[in-house]
Amino acid sequence: MKSTDKTGAGRWRWLSGGRQRRQEEVILMLLCALSIPSILPFGIYRMVEGSWASAVVDMALVLAMSAVIIDVWRTGRYKAASLGVTIFYTGGMLATVYLRGVSLVYWVYPTMIAAYFVLRPSLALAINSVGVLVLVAILVGQLQVVNLLTIVVTIGLVNLFAYIFAYRTGLQTKKLHTAVELDFLTSVGNRRALDRKLADYAQERRPHAESCLLLLDLDHFKQVNDQHGHAAGDKVLIRLAELMRRHTRTSDRIFRYGGEEFAIIASGAGLNAAAVLAEGLRAAVASATLLEQHPITISIGVAYMDKAGTPAGWLAQADKLLYAAKQGGRNAVRVEGE
Repeated sequence: MKSTDKTGAGRWRWLSGGRQRRQEEVILMLLCALSIPSILPFGIYRMVEGSWASAVVDMALVLAMSAVIIDVWRTGRYKAASLGVTIFYTGGMLATVYLRGVSLVYWVYPTMIAAYFVLRPSLALAINSVGVLVLVAILVGQLQVVNLLTIVVTIGLVNLFAYIFAYRTGLQTKKLHTAVELDFLTSVGNRRALDRKLADYAQERRPHAESCLLLLDLDHFKQVNDQHGHAAGDKVLIRLAELMRRHTRTSDRIFRYGGEEFAIIASGAGLNAAAVLAEGLRAAVASATLLEQHPITISIGVAYMDKAGTPAGWLAQADKLLYAAKQGGRNAVRVEGE
């Protein structure tokens, strides 16, 4: 649910018991938090010894990391912050090597590995590759060719291994999230996936096309289980999910809300378009044979996902309209505002 306090949005996501802070935000803030005590003592030491240029670089990094922690905590805007931190951190590392010489080249390794924790592997590799080229330009006159090649090769291997690890971890994480958010019976999204999609829509700050939420329920489904058994009921749910896939658009997302109840997020559809979609789906179910010798129908409630509202409000409105469709005789569609 989106916080109404704009300046405290990040803090609300952290404290809200029903939701978890995004892992990317935590990793970024942790990286910055660990960087501060790692750099600050060197900045102080260099001020004491009068190395003002190096001290300025170190203290600028400390201030930048502190600012990022505060900004991400307050706003949750971690993507742009991750890119900015990586570029600034890389620039600081190169400036330190330029000012202090080859003896500080070992800072290159943790700096470049850190990029893979906060950025996409391909973007981290691109930034690090540019950093290596600049580093070579700095060191080319300070080292023998063989020593310079040794540094470049070891940095290249570190980036290669980090890229492979980050890429494979990303694939495994994506597969895990997909499995966790799939309904085991119908292979559509489950309640967890629905909650996440609705929350993402509510939190999206950029303007985007209007959308609607459809909540549908099988009419008299208890009779199916009582008369034909739960195995037959499961087949009906599976066939209904397959039918919904055929009669919705590729941009729509289907979820099993619970039991015989399903939800559809009609992306880019206003109330009129969503009403047409719902009516077409209702008619398709009514004319299909989901269970031999037992007609199956559905009732649907269609709610508008107003950005001024909340996921809980959209679900409540769709559920209210679904209840009205059932009270009105079932095998019907009720649309918000009609």
